[in-house]
Amino acid sequence: MKVADILRIKGSVVKTVPPHETALLLSGQMRAEQIGALVVSSDGHSIEGIVSERDLAYGLATYLERLPTISVSQLMTKAVAVCSPDDSVTDVMKLMTIRRIRHVPVKDGDRLVGIISIGDVLKHRLGELQAEADILRDYAVAARH
Repeated sequence: MKVADILRIKGSVVKTVPPHETALLLSGQMRAEQIGALVVSSDGHSIEGIVSERDLAYGLATYLERLPTISVSQLMTKAVAVCSPDDSVTDVMKLMTIRRIRHVPVKDGDRLVGIISIGDVLKHRLGELQAEADILRDYAVAARH
């Protein structure tokens, strides 16, 4: 199964935040959207970084009471792990595990075309396992008759 299959189901909308935005506005956007990470982008198409709940938590430890006014560019992770629509879901699971990340932007060439989370991957994998279990159950029932 490919990353493109997950994007077909969940959609390819990517929420972004400009690097000059404050941590306070970032956290408000994350809460309103009920998401755990945003791609940092000046134009909504390029990737300058990614900022997650973890970055906010670490920012609190670093900046203390100044955190609300700190810019996203100071909090974001600059070395962003990305994948392509043609990558296998298994490869992306390995990437997430090795890098200890929960969100991976999807790029097609230079274009940002989606983002997948560990939740998306798990939902997809559970669906595959359920389909396999259903097939095995049907096979076992048919074999008894």
